[in-house]
Amino acid sequence: MGTAITIIASDGHTLSAWRTGPEDARRGLVVVQEIFGVNHHIRAVCERFAAQGFAVVAPALFDRVQPGTELGYTPEDIAAGRDLRAKVPEAGTMADIDAAARALGGRALGIVGYCWGGTVSWWGATRTGHFKAASCWYGGGIAATRTATPRCPVQMHFGDQDGSIPIADVEAIRAAQPGVEIYLYEGAGHGFGCDERGSFNPAAFELAQRRTLALFDAHLTG
Repeated sequence: MGTAITIIASDGHTLSAWRTGPEDARRGLVVVQEIFGVNHHIRAVCERFAAQGFAVVAPALFDRVQPGTELGYTPEDIAAGRDLRAKVPEAGTMADIDAAARALGGRALGIVGYCWGGTVSWWGATRTGHFKAASCWYGGGIAATRTATPRCPVQMHFGDQDGSIPIADVEAIRAAQPGVEIYLYEGAGHGFGCDERGSFNPAAFELAQRRTLALFDAHLTG
């Protein structure tokens, strides 16, 4: 099992992060939270990747506005998470992603994120040079920056029944990024990879997870 650590961003901000995985791992992974904080589900995601041999760090991005935030999945939690996300500056988010990457040392690094974290993972691929591969799960903000240039191979995973991300957005991303692997999962809604949500879709999750691991196996070398 992992443990909570403290990391420091380049602007001096101190934040918590979940750290797990083998100390001697040659591959590292930054896991980026949903709008619910580094909660039970995100820690479980980290442990799942750690079991595959990755050293993992999940930075607590809400620490900039409300340290220690861990939300569930009720309508009230969703509203609270959206409010907190709106208060976190993009520059601060990227500084925290940078701090998480640096905490993983000289390993070959990937980044994976969910919901808001799916968008942040896209930013990690386009705005930093830390990562050798990025997997972005149902990132609703990706369409707004779809013309950015990725610096590493990228996968994206969307559900065709996602009430938060129109199919038109997915197709716009596909048109802007012909080199990106974009997968659309039939019958899957938003948050289909979270087994603590009513929208959990086991078949879509298993396929997206296999594709994500294959991406990292192919590119996180050296």
